[in-house]
Amino acid sequence: MKKLFTLLAAIAITANMQAGNITVKGSDTLVILAQKWAEVYMGEHKDVKIQVTGGGTGTGFAALQNQTTDLCDASRKAKPAEIANCLKAFGKRPTEYKVALDGLSVYVNPENSLKELTLDQVKDIFTGKVKNWKDVGGPDAPITVYSRENSSGTYEFFKEHVLKGSDFAASAQTMPGTAAIVQAVVKDKGAIGYGGAAYGGGSKLLAIKKDEASPAITPTEETVVNGTYPIWRHLFVYLDPAKDKGETAAYLNWIRSDEGQKYTKEVGYYPLPKNLRSN
Repeated sequence: MKKLFTLLAAIAITANMQAGNITVKGSDTLVILAQKWAEVYMGEHKDVKIQVTGGGTGTGFAALQNQTTDLCDASRKAKPAEIANCLKAFGKRPTEYKVALDGLSVYVNPENSLKELTLDQVKDIFTGKVKNWKDVGGPDAPITVYSRENSSGTYEFFKEHVLKGSDFAASAQTMPGTAAIVQAVVKDKGAIGYGGAAYGGGSKLLAIKKDEASPAITPTEETVVNGTYPIWRHLFVYLDPAKDKGETAAYLNWIRSDEGQKYTKEVGYYPLPKNLRSN
């Protein structure tokens, strides 16, 4: 009976991944943009069905390795171990496409009087070294840290590039997605969180300084594209090179076209410069 269920599951997966059906899984940062792309593309191509789910970048890579998704959305680059697992699974490195730019944002409650932080101050807050807003120029109030779960590409990017590999504070409250972080920050006057620029609505986005001597920069299209905002990043799609053909290839080409890229701004991210619209 167990073998029968396994066979039926495999048949269901295969049927869902037939020509004209495209499955997308991974980054929660990208999911709102991926859903927008899918909605528009299916509206223009009635014979194509695109299924988009989140779960985190790590979850997307696991599905790609298990060959249960066509496209893996990622808010960070693939790790060496993930590339190795793909080599084991389908014999080749996964193809990487840059699909958008993001200014990874630091959110605080709208009532917080603070306007800016240096990267070192952000690190000190999220690692628990600084516990009161007054120590970084804010009100005399305790800081509540909100973070993503460790399967999140945003969590890993933030830990690597902002915390420089240090652990998050033991008191950090883990949230299941960026939207949940923003909701918590809006309700909690002492809160701080982080996530993609597209999710910041209702919260206050802090300007970030590379160091004390640098100007405070907010995430905008101009500052992200020219790299002056200190926590900018690419957003990616990965796939098995053998599947980069037919409708899947057409969809990926559309995503990186002028038409597809205009929806990045509509959602709240930023379009790729044309010179980056190739693998």
